[in-house]
Amino acid sequence: MSEFSEEVGAFEAKTHLSELLREAAAGRSFVITRRGKPLARLVPYVAEQEAGNHSRLLEQLRQVRKQVQGEIDVRELIEEGRRW
Repeated sequence: MSEFSEEVGAFEAKTHLSELLREAAAGRSFVITRRGKPLARLVPYVAEQEAGNHSRLLEQLRQVRKQVQGEIDVRELIEEGRRW
């Protein structure tokens, strides 16, 4: 489960579905549970085209990362970017 997902019991999800849908549309994610065990995830809708763009971007980042040797110091990269 993502640390950003809130757990909601199945009965509560059924009772407050409209509210949960509004929250999901606003970007929140929920894990629906029954007796404390995860059953389903309610997440914001992402258009297939947008999801495909994210997948391509992640794959491109992975390819770039394979070309970088050694450790990456993110702070150093940020500072270098500020100097430009």
